[in-house]
Amino acid sequence: MKRFIAIAGNMGVGKSTLTALLSEKLAWEPFYEAVDDNPYLADFYKDMQKWAFHSQVFFLSRRLRHHHQLLNRPDSVIQDRTVYEDAEIFAENLYRQGHMGERDYRSYRELYEVLTMFLPPPDLVVYLQASVPTLEHRIAIRGRDFEQDVPTDYLEQLNRLYEEWAHSFTLCPMLTVPSDSLDFVKNNSHLELIAAKIMEKLHGKETVVFD
Repeated sequence: MKRFIAIAGNMGVGKSTLTALLSEKLAWEPFYEAVDDNPYLADFYKDMQKWAFHSQVFFLSRRLRHHHQLLNRPDSVIQDRTVYEDAEIFAENLYRQGHMGERDYRSYRELYEVLTMFLPPPDLVVYLQASVPTLEHRIAIRGRDFEQDVPTDYLEQLNRLYEEWAHSFTLCPMLTVPSDSLDFVKNNSHLELIAAKIMEKLHGKETVVFD
C-alpha cells in the first residue's frame, strides 16, 4: 500500500536527516524542501512588511504543487516539511510580529484554508519536538552560516507556534517524536524505534508512546 508521510518541526530539529534515514530504511522516496528559488526572498529580507505577503504566497503555492505531486507518486513518499507549516507557523509568526498586515494576513489565510479543504492530507505527520537548547546545539553542529545568528527568542516563538499547531491539528494523524531524548543520527536503535512507531500509527494504533 502506498503511504505518504510528512516530517514537521522547527529549524535545526533534524527533518531532512530523518527524511533521509527513513527513506533508506523503509525504501520510500524522499522529497526535500527547496527554498532558494523564491524570487521574493531578497526583497523580503530588505523590507519584510512590504514583501511578506508575496513571499508567503509563493511558498504556499510551491508547497501545494509539491504536495499534489507527491499524492500522485506511484510509491510511498516521505516529505521534508509540510504545506501546513507555511501558514500555521511562518505566516502566523510574521503576522504576530507585525511584518504582515491584517488585510494581507486574512487574505492569505482565506486562500490557505480554501485550498487545504480540497487537498487530501498525508497519511501521517511526524512532528519532531525539541527544546530550544537542543535546536541551538544542532544548528551549531550543522554549521550553516546564515543560521548561526538566529536569535533564541525567534526559536522560542516558533516552538510555541508549533506546539499550538500540534495540539489543534486534526486533518490527519500526527505522531509526536520527543527529539531531545532521541538521537536518531548516532543511535540506530532510536531510528528503529521511530520507524516502528510510525508503522504502528499508520496501522491505526491510537496511542503510541515512546518508552
